[in-house]
Amino acid sequence: MPTDADTLLAPRALYQQVAERLREQIFARALEPGSWIDEQKLAADYGISRTPLREALKVLAVEGLVTMKVRRGAYVTEMSTDDVRQVYRLLGLLESDAAAEVAERATEAQVRELRALHEALEAQVSQRDAFFDTNEQFHSRLMTIAGNRWRQQIVGDLRKVMKLNRHHSLFKSGRLAESLAEHRAVMAALEARDPREAARLMRAHFDNGLAAATV
Repeated sequence: MPTDADTLLAPRALYQQVAERLREQIFARALEPGSWIDEQKLAADYGISRTPLREALKVLAVEGLVTMKVRRGAYVTEMSTDDVRQVYRLLGLLESDAAAEVAERATEAQVRELRALHEALEAQVSQRDAFFDTNEQFHSRLMTIAGNRWRQQIVGDLRKVMKLNRHHSLFKSGRLAESLAEHRAVMAALEARDPREAARLMRAHFDNGLAAATV
């Protein structure tokens, strides 16, 4: 039975709210990749019982953010170089396919939405945090416009996992400017309604990101 404290985070299901709070802590590096998750301490910090916390950890395990180890508990997932390669490869395949569909079928209004996000990126190249946020918005909007909820779900989970990568490609000196130039080329292909070129350039964008992330 949930305690009175468990109801304080209503109206969403408690475990969902706990999962979101844990995600925020993981992405902010308050819980570092590879670190053990102290369930007792977290439950006390959140003012809840351990039951919703454990349910939240199961959600994050499905997303790949948490790794459950038999008789050892839960750990924040730590990305190996091979993990990074695999995730970049899948993102490259899925997002290049989406870019082709957007170039072929998006409305003019939808292309203008992407152009507006790209223009924001152009203005934020010297502001890493803002660039990260807008970059994520651009890719997310591209996936939404392309449709296919199954692809969106997979890409969404892969992008969450990518935030665990200690050596994110955009951390590398000069990579923001390179990434922006690649986005510029993708945007031009989308506006030219060239599916093949949009797919090729998006795939190259991820290939270059992988190269920067694994140096």
